[in-house]
Amino acid sequence: GMAEFWDIYDQNKCKTGKLAQRDVYQFKRGEYHLVVVAVIMNSKNEILVTKRAKTKKKEPLKWELTGGGAKAGETSLQAILREIKEEIGLTFVPDEAIFLKEIRKDEVPANFKDIWLFKKDIKIEEIEFADGEVEDVKWVSIEQFLQIKEDNKMISTVDFKRGDYDLALSKM
Repeated sequence: GMAEFWDIYDQNKCKTGKLAQRDVYQFKRGEYHLVVVAVIMNSKNEILVTKRAKTKKKEPLKWELTGGGAKAGETSLQAILREIKEEIGLTFVPDEAIFLKEIRKDEVPANFKDIWLFKKDIKIEEIEFADGEVEDVKWVSIEQFLQIKEDNKMISTVDFKRGDYDLALSKM
């Protein structure tokens, strides 16, 4: 596909004006990129998890939360709405997005990870694996979510703990 570019941010989450080509650019110390993650929850307070396609280079067939890298010029909110649409074919409007938290990871390549919360009852049949990055999807309780993580069946970069779940419930 087309080359994808990311904005490079400084440690204060301000854009530096420089761009990084995805999978090509070598990030230097003090340079960050923006990652967005969606926690989609239903009225039973279950979390939507997706399974990575077996064709994925990194951690195929592992479970994850929908998300990805913000493209150059996108806001965090624009990026998460696009990722949800691309990966699972669902359209949310900005008003449905609740900012949950930001996590800053300082190891190179460093990133800011913005976690967004969405509340919606979605039938599994309504989900479309639009771009081929996902091959399965299911609703899980927080206990099941943590168990999948413990069993090493979830991607290593998932940063969603019981405390984050409690925070999510408090924002519902």
